[in-house]
Amino acid sequence: MITVGVEEEYVLLDPVTHLPVSRAEEVRAAAGLGPFVDAGEVQNEMLQAQIEVATPVCTDLDEVAGHLLRLRHAVGSAAEEYGCLLATSATAPLRDAVPPPITQNLRYLKMREEAGQLVDEQLINGMHVHIGVPDREMGVAVLNRLRVWLPTLLAMSANSPLWDGRDTGFASWRTIVFGRWPVSGPTPCFRTLADYEARIAALLEAGVIADRGQLYWQARLSDRYPTLEVRCLDVQLDATDAVLLTGIIRALVSTAIAEEKAGAAPVECTPELLHGAMWHAARHGLDGALVDPQGRRRSAGDVLWLLMKHITPALEEAGDQREVGALLHRLLQEGTPADRQRRALAEGGMEALTDLITGQGAGSGR
Repeated sequence: MITVGVEEEYVLLDPVTHLPVSRAEEVRAAAGLGPFVDAGEVQNEMLQAQIEVATPVCTDLDEVAGHLLRLRHAVGSAAEEYGCLLATSATAPLRDAVPPPITQNLRYLKMREEAGQLVDEQLINGMHVHIGVPDREMGVAVLNRLRVWLPTLLAMSANSPLWDGRDTGFASWRTIVFGRWPVSGPTPCFRTLADYEARIAALLEAGVIADRGQLYWQARLSDRYPTLEVRCLDVQLDATDAVLLTGIIRALVSTAIAEEKAGAAPVECTPELLHGAMWHAARHGLDGALVDPQGRRRSAGDVLWLLMKHITPALEEAGDQREVGALLHRLLQEGTPADRQRRALAEGGMEALTDLITGQGAGSGR
């Protein structure tokens, strides 16, 4: 069974003003003192109003769901101890005039020195899915096959329509903010692992990036684990939303490995078309059309049908088809998290939106 792990980033909000509050260090420490959280599962992020969790290595989706619920509960309870709320929105819906302070980490401080306001505006929260791969050579081959599905994954995950209290018109404003880093956006196509490493070395030698951690491609090989890391996703409102995406990504990786071993040719997509498809997915989510892996404009429903047809054998092999199918049906019925945020704002204003993204509302699946 192919292993998986999930990382999620959250923002801490004041329950009255709905503004980000810089309590991450206290919240992280308090969550780590609990009996149900292991060392390293709760971590600081770049800004002190943010916090990150990481699941252990998992072999099935029920494990993923259990760990995410456990970690969300632990960090959410710790946040309430310090008078704030844990929000699972991929952007902070409101920002103060003064940005939150930087976490006192030499790497983050250096980035603040070099990137200024871009760092100040990193009040954005992603979900990263790690999938085990047999080796890094196979990992590169999988990246080449997975890249064409990144716009679809982004559209499904969209959960950041608001910025400074206003609707941006984008389903995933986080994608637009994060795309301003020098090495970001859709993953390039690489000839081999040697080509992958040589191109990273060239970026480092040219000083374009300070370290390999600044490779902000939307999918990349992990340097810490024997995994491929998909990074294009907004953090999800509910743990069940995260489970859906995790199951789909594992099936995509499993399918790519099988195709590579069979010698099937990967679907090709030019860099400019893939970049445009990502922008379109960030703009519209699942509302209307998407660009499919062949570069054709199609309805979002048709592209999701193609996706499920592509990965169904892998889902069946993993025993995930029933769960992923049910969660996908829910997504299509309720809309993306961005759709749910907009409905909450329209129906009840900022109070209702805050209730939604902090799990305070009735029926929350946090």
